[in-house]
Parts: sequence; structure tokens; C-alpha cells
Amino acid sequence: MTELQGPLTALESAPLALVIDLVRSGRARTRPELVTATGLSRKIITQRVEQAIDAGLLAEDGLAPSSGGRQPRLLRFRADAGHVYAALLGASEMTVAVADLDGRLIEDVHEDWSVEDGPDETMEHVRRHFDHLAQKTRLGRPWAIGIGVPGPVDFSTGRLVAPPIMPGWDGFSVRSWLRDHYDAPVWVDNDVNLMALGEWTRGSAPDGRDMLFMKVGTGVGAGLVVRGRLLRGQRGAAGDIGHTHITDDPAKVCRCGKTGCLEAVASGWALLIEATERAAESPAFSAAIRRRGHLTLADVGAAVVAADDLARELVGRAARTIATVAANLVNFCNPGALVLGGGVLRTGGYFLDVFREVILRRVTDLAGQGLEVRAASMDHMEGVTGAALLAVEHLFNPATLPRWVEDGSPLGHAADLQRLSNAFS
Repeated sequence: MTELQGPLTALESAPLALVIDLVRSGRARTRPELVTATGLSRKIITQRVEQAIDAGLLAEDGLAPSSGGRQPRLLRFRADAGHVYAALLGASEMTVAVADLDGRLIEDVHEDWSVEDGPDETMEHVRRHFDHLAQKTRLGRPWAIGIGVPGPVDFSTGRLVAPPIMPGWDGFSVRSWLRDHYDAPVWVDNDVNLMALGEWTRGSAPDGRDMLFMKVGTGVGAGLVVRGRLLRGQRGAAGDIGHTHITDDPAKVCRCGKTGCLEAVASGWALLIEATERAAESPAFSAAIRRRGHLTLADVGAAVVAADDLARELVGRAARTIATVAANLVNFCNPGALVLGGGVLRTGGYFLDVFREVILRRVTDLAGQGLEVRAASMDHMEGVTGAALLAVEHLFNPATLPRWVEDGSPLGHAADLQRLSNAFS
């Protein structure tokens, strides 16, 4: 009997994890619904629900409508039972947050920050924000951490691989750095993937359709959600469209070291170079340089909104170039929605209008049927929300949840859970 005790415990935790997952996802809200959904007996469901309530992960929440007999009690997932840390690093800014177990942000902070300051200084800054938010919210240890970075990530290791806009970060493991400072499992992904995940899950009109998310800011990237799952590719490099070759012009040298990349032609970084070179043609650009000594992308966005001719010429051309690449992607993967995000939204509706017109003109008839082309809807918070969801979904994934559910929290299980880091990939 002693030899069977370990396996029996693991088997018994699986129905408990399933019950919690069904209630958490909203697929079952009462004990009778759990019986129907699982095929388990009423006795086992009753036992597992009581276990989950005792562990603090489920709670009773009023009565459901009667279907002919006694009204069953409603069950709800306790999103306040624990919390996760989330962060999104961009090329020139960061957002850091604490979120509940539904991935909803409790507190957050945003500030300008350049990743060119290097990995250790940047991660130390993230850590200070985490600690400040923990003090502010009076919350204890995080159950998990999710973080997005603006470069290619080997998802299985959390290690950056030759990121073009992050000097000094090549080979740096964000996961290892955070694990050295927090006893919590850490999941790291590309920033655009997390923007796609956040928008697909919590955007203004989540309808379950496949979604292609395109971020246009300092760089250009894409994230694809198919049937609710992010497509990362074999090593996590999917969506790195900024380095699609679009011209043989040798003068268009990209930050990755190659020539003719989309980012070298139409990104915010490339646009800013040309805007600075031609600033004398624009009253708005000339005034910004006199005032600050240099141009920023915020200056370009403000000039577009003010109908500056040069600003609209440059941004319109970039929109048409990026839309041409995006139309090819739509023809290839046939999403139901194409969502535009990133700093480009600060140009008002101008970029989106040009972008949409080119997309709808260039996609095939079938791929264009019912295609929604719209702006991201979460006021630039979709990325950090996606980071929180990344952490939460890994914790409650069917592969990981049984490992800790009987203890009521994953605290103390970080190393074991980290070994299952591909569970949600």
C-alpha cells in the first residue's frame, strides 16, 4: 500500500484541479453542472468542491435558478486568493503591475525607460517597481511572474536571442534573473505576443475569432492568436515581421545588421531618422527641434494630428508599406480580426485609416469576408494584461495545477512548476 500512496495522491488531485478549472473558466457554475461536465459522481464532486473551498480557491455565491428541484448553490473562483506580478518592457517605456488570479490589474505604474540602459539596470528597475507595488497593495509573495520584452525570446528558457534593439541583452535570461530574486515561477514572452493575448482575452469585443495583432511603434511586430492559443513557432520567433525583406536598397540598413528590412523602411525608428533629416520642411518639426534639440515619435504623432504635410506624408507612406506586408499575412493565416496597436495609435485615426484602406484593397475576397480591421481597445494596457494572463494561465494549466492545488497555493513549488514552462506554449 505504501508504494501506491504517491500515485493515488496525484490521481486524486486531478479531479480537484479539473473542478477548479471548470469553475474558473465559467464552464460550470454549480455542483450539478460539474457532475455533467466531468462525468464524476455527485459524491466525488461534493468532496472536491469542499476541498477547493477549504483551500480558499472556490467560494459559494448565492443560488442559481431552479430547474425543477431545489435551487443549487452558485460557485465562483476566488481571484483574490493570490496575485501575480506582470511587466511589459518596450523599447522606450515600461509598465509594471500587480494582478489578481483572473489577470485583472490591481495596481500599475508606467514610465519612460530605454532598454538600451542594459539588462541588469533595467531588471533592477522592474524589481523596484514590483516591491513598491507590493508595499502599496499590502500583498504578500507573488504566485507567479509574467513579463514581456521587445525582442526574440526562446520561450522554453526565457532567454533573449540576438535582440536587434536591445544591446547587451543577447543571451540574457530574464527568467533566471527574476528567479534569483523571487521564489516564484517566471514566464517570459515577446511583447507583441502578450499584447495579442491581452487584446484577444480582454479587448472591447472578445468574440473568440482568430486575431492577428500588429504593433507599430519604434519597431514593427505581430502576434497571432488561433483558437485562443498564441502561435509562437518552434523556438518562439513567430511574428518577427519587422525583419521581413522588402527592398534591395543598400541604403536601408536595419538595426539587425541586414539591409532592406521592413523596420529599416517603415518603423517609427526609420521614420524618425527621415523626419529629422527633413525637419526644415515642417514648421511643426522645426519648432520641436528648437524647443528640445531633437525630435521624438510623440512630436511626429502630434504633427500628424495637426495635419502637418510632411508628417502625413511620412506616416502615410509607412502605413501603406506596413499594410502591404500585413495584407500578405492576412491572406496566409486568414484571421477574423486584424488589430493595430503600439505608439502609432497616437497619430489619431490617420495611420489606421490608410492602413485599413490598403488592407481591404489587397486581401483576397475570401480572406477579406467579415475581416475586422480596428485599433487596439485597451489604451496601451493590453501588453501588461497579457503578461498577467501568461502567468495565471500557466499556474492553472491542467499540466501544472495538480502539482500544487492540494496545498491551496503554488508557494514553495516554483522550481517544479518552472520545469513545466512549456505547458501553455
